[in-house]
Amino acid sequence: MALVSVVISIILLEYIVFVMMVGATRGKTGIQAPAMTGDPKLERMIRVQLNTLEQMVVVIPAMLVFANYVSAPVAAGLGGLFVLGRALYCRGYLVAAEKRSLGFGIGGLATLVLVFGAIYGSVMAAI
Repeated sequence: MALVSVVISIILLEYIVFVMMVGATRGKTGIQAPAMTGDPKLERMIRVQLNTLEQMVVVIPAMLVFANYVSAPVAAGLGGLFVLGRALYCRGYLVAAEKRSLGFGIGGLATLVLVFGAIYGSVMAAI
């Protein structure tokens, strides 16, 4: 479980970096909060941050359940894939919205495996 905790901490750190990138983009564009629009760069960075937050609500609990009932090392590995996927998603999205697909797919696939594995593992443990 320690490795899972490390990966969860990295997920949280990646999110903090995205939050800081929103702030930096606000500084470069001159668009102050609470405005969320006005420059495509800012809008894309905000979408990266918010979409990552939305994904974290699913992936972190799924990692914990998967680790508990299936395999902690595999959960950590899938969490690492999620981190990689989010980084690629961010990189692609900042270039152009249509370039975010690879990162989204990698992170989404890791999340789906974690969710379905967590369901399977916990149901098997319950019966």
